[in-house]
Amino acid sequence: MTHGVFETFLSTSSMSAVFGEASLLQAMLDFEAALARAQADEGLIPAAAADAIASAAQVSRLDTHAVVAASARAGSVAIPLVQALTEAVARDDAAAAGFVHWGSTSQDVVDSGVALATRRALALIDHDLARLVRALLALADAHADAPMLARTLMQPAQVSCFGYKLAQWTAPLLRCRSRLHASGRAALKLQLGGAAGTLSAMGEHGDAVARRMAASLGLAPAPMAWHTQRDETVALGAEVGVLVGALGKIALDVALLAQGEVAELSEPSGAGRGGSSAMPHKRNPVGAMVALAAAQRAPQRVAALLAAMPQQHERGLGNWQAELAEWVGLFLSAHGAVCALADAAEGLQVDARRMRDNIDAQLGLVCAEAAGTVLARALGKAGAHALMEALSRDALARRRPLADVVRDAVQRDAALRAQVDLVALDVAFDIERATDPARRIAHARLAALRAQAAALDAAAPWAAHLPKE
Repeated sequence: MTHGVFETFLSTSSMSAVFGEASLLQAMLDFEAALARAQADEGLIPAAAADAIASAAQVSRLDTHAVVAASARAGSVAIPLVQALTEAVARDDAAAAGFVHWGSTSQDVVDSGVALATRRALALIDHDLARLVRALLALADAHADAPMLARTLMQPAQVSCFGYKLAQWTAPLLRCRSRLHASGRAALKLQLGGAAGTLSAMGEHGDAVARRMAASLGLAPAPMAWHTQRDETVALGAEVGVLVGALGKIALDVALLAQGEVAELSEPSGAGRGGSSAMPHKRNPVGAMVALAAAQRAPQRVAALLAAMPQQHERGLGNWQAELAEWVGLFLSAHGAVCALADAAEGLQVDARRMRDNIDAQLGLVCAEAAGTVLARALGKAGAHALMEALSRDALARRRPLADVVRDAVQRDAALRAQVDLVALDVAFDIERATDPARRIAHARLAALRAQAAALDAAAPWAAHLPKE
């Protein structure tokens, strides 16, 4: 599949191959071969004709570029493809050529071919999503307890830990993976309806042919044609879009934490990765960049899928075709994002010392709420909050640790001095103790996430369909 310069580095060669000309056309030819064999098994066409059709249904025997070029005039790639297959069969067996594509329609070929390609696409995404999750959990093994700033509205808030951040990143990925398994199983169905969806040309044998074909191709059988009923297909596309959004959130966090002023994380570098054409010192987060680019584009693609759902009667005019075009781009972006973040996570460098330094640079302000809780026993919640606001401003203005400023204020006030537990006040400013709540949650969630990841790895519904290296 050919892309422009600016598209190529945002996806992967493996996903491009899945939706390339040769791959898609072969998937459609696989449909035609399965159709002929199923019809022969039902006695609708001669077995010799089915053998001839299956033998000719090899993309290597066709001029794929000519087929794709002719699709612009025909309005569907299936029309020139069936014509080319018929000609190939005729060269070997003229009589068999008359049974090519018998009782089917163009949308049957295309939808089923796209379903076969999508199965391989989901196999790639599932494989590399598992790789990303493993990398994040490995980071948790090494750095889960490291204290780090929690940031709200882009500002330092309280003390958390890196394990909490990793659990927050990993949980949506596993939820997405689980939903993709479910929505993929629902959407990857055989399409076989014939001209108007009723399989009228095959008479009473239509259902049996469809069942045989579904079993042969490894697709779910459909109770009836879904030519203009696109809900399960679009639901799968929407889940891919949600995955891209979850990846974008991780990418944004990584990019922010990799800023030089923060410097808590850095993506792997070397071998031409993340450099600058002008500044030798640059270490750009290119994995995050690819995932963020995907997150910018996926919403529009999912919106196009949703917009294409209202389709005319029994065959869409323009909307089905728009869906197909957006479908490919969505999967290209999604796999590019998954692989880019998996590569980054596998070599992500964590600077726990810098994380602690950034906490210490806050002068204890991130412990203001905990200190206010101690003071509230003497002043009440509102009074303690007002005092801590004033003392926080004073600490900032004088660049003094907030713990010292609060302790001085307590010592100056006899009433406070008599009521405030100074030991409890010291504990409120203990960073390690402040990290404990996040650690407890992180350890519990990470254990559950590891179990969930193992179960999803064991399921891996499309592992057998991973493209060969």
